[in-house]
Amino acid sequence: MTSCKSKKTVATNYPKKQKTEVAEKRADEVAAKEESPTKVSAEEIKTETKNISDKTLVNFISDWYGTVYKYGGADKHGIDCSHFAAKLYADVYKKTITGPASSIEQETTGVKTSDVQEGDLVFFKINGDKVSHVGVYVGNNKFVHASTKRGVIISDLNEPYYKKYFYKAGKLK
Repeated sequence: MTSCKSKKTVATNYPKKQKTEVAEKRADEVAAKEESPTKVSAEEIKTETKNISDKTLVNFISDWYGTVYKYGGADKHGIDCSHFAAKLYADVYKKTITGPASSIEQETTGVKTSDVQEGDLVFFKINGDKVSHVGVYVGNNKFVHASTKRGVIISDLNEPYYKKYFYKAGKLK
């Protein structure tokens, strides 16, 4: 699994600018093939969201669950972690957040992990020292996010991968 700010590099005979564009396009094509929409049953979504108290949040997650990941994506054809968090906040909480995960983190006040509440943001440092992934806490140590491998899903903060890269939780200032 990689952060939502990952890029793949490929060697080409094109000049540097075109090389980057080609690499990003190829990475998106590969990601689209690897991350074809996962068929998720209504029962699975119901199980994943059963402990969430905010029904608007439940409906939002149900509507987006399984949407594929796409770097820079911002719609149902593919979405990245920061756009997903921003869309959720706009639709569910009527609040505006913008930018990559690292910028969103700057707009929060830290919350102790023992005090995290439904709707708080959770941040991860997957690619070194900079925040590179964001999700929204939904209770019971779980969070919803756009995963690079599985698209929009609910994950557990105790999963070894997320436990390893967890940085902090925060509330919008």
